[in-house]
Amino acid sequence: MKRIFADYAYGAGPRDGCWWDETAHVPVCPKLEGEVVCDVAIVGGGFTGLSAALHLARGGASVVLLEAHALGWGASGRNGGFCCLGGGMASDSALDRRFGKVARLAWRQCEKAAVDLVDRLISELNLDVDRHSNGETCLAHTPRAARSLETEGARTLENYGVRPEIIAADDLAAHGMSGPFHGAFTNPIGFGLNPRKYLAGLATAATTLGVRIYGQSQTTRVEPTRVITPSGTVQAERIIVATNGYSSEDIPSAMAGLYMPAQSTIIVTRPLRAAELQSQGWLTDQMAYDTRHLLHYFRLMPDQRFLFGMRGGLAASVSAEQNARSAVMRDFRHMFPAWSDVDITHSWSGLVCLARNLLPYVGRLPGMPHVLAGFAYHGNGVAMGTLTGRFLADMVLENSPVDCPDVIRHPARAFPFGTKRRVVMPPIYAAFQARDWIR
Repeated sequence: MKRIFADYAYGAGPRDGCWWDETAHVPVCPKLEGEVVCDVAIVGGGFTGLSAALHLARGGASVVLLEAHALGWGASGRNGGFCCLGGGMASDSALDRRFGKVARLAWRQCEKAAVDLVDRLISELNLDVDRHSNGETCLAHTPRAARSLETEGARTLENYGVRPEIIAADDLAAHGMSGPFHGAFTNPIGFGLNPRKYLAGLATAATTLGVRIYGQSQTTRVEPTRVITPSGTVQAERIIVATNGYSSEDIPSAMAGLYMPAQSTIIVTRPLRAAELQSQGWLTDQMAYDTRHLLHYFRLMPDQRFLFGMRGGLAASVSAEQNARSAVMRDFRHMFPAWSDVDITHSWSGLVCLARNLLPYVGRLPGMPHVLAGFAYHGNGVAMGTLTGRFLADMVLENSPVDCPDVIRHPARAFPFGTKRRVVMPPIYAAFQARDWIR
């Protein structure tokens, strides 16, 4: 495999200490041995791959899914559990310039449809995923950011057809959101969940419908109608690559340069006592994030543990991992000083995936008409990964997904500098950090 981070990023180190692993059992899948034949082979056992498998099986296709490790090894099993709007980072103005307002609004409705799909699957499959939070709250980290909340509210109404609640700085305490914030707005779309429980539910539903899932079966080559692993092969009419930030430059080679992995780190506290919540003034289970470009995201979970995450890691090594986790702990204690002495019981990191045009991609890979891929959710893959899986299933079944917007079907563009493309990230992150301090 040819990947752009050091091997450490793809090993057990960053995942060590993941809280979700202690909360739910994910089906243990056998290793692929020998040759199997199916209609569709899927590479990747996260939200995208499992959603595609489930929807393909519902459509009558025979499906084999290959996962290099255990299900949810990548971002799907170690994210913050935010089922929310998102999937891309392109601004409204950029979308309007490139695609036009109608296409932009279709994309924004797609974001909403992604959340609705997860909601529907949870109900249909009767999943207990520790669901909580009525939408998502964005907290202004500077006075300047607070001044833009009304504009952001109007944008939300136009794009999603919902009116967010604008909360003045003086009213945050009454909403149980005390902290170094200068105002907020709450979008009613979205909810928090346990991503491992959701993932396990998708896997169980897929296998019940006959999907064959193989773990510890790392793909070493993708050919037009064949997927090869060290111990077996899958012969298939169609292939779906669903590896997102854990993709490889050569599996298949058409993926080279199309994605940019970026690190995100999360910590989880021990359960907080009622008096501790009162002392900090954070009394809500609302999932939240701040207005920084390199944002923080956080929520009080149903068991009263507090989850806090941050973007921004750029290197992959034992020392870099320790530094990233220390930085998250530092910011957490700065933002929530009453909890400075609270034990951090779990910490881990994973790779989110960016695209050059700051939008997801759904469709065929260049020069490989029988191979499709879905990737680049920009840190919001719970909902968008699930919907992308359904889009890919529809494309394979030749059921034109009428709700798949044009903006994510355009061919993905490669980043410059090939396998060295991570050199563009430090200056971008430095610029983000500088802008985050503008008051």
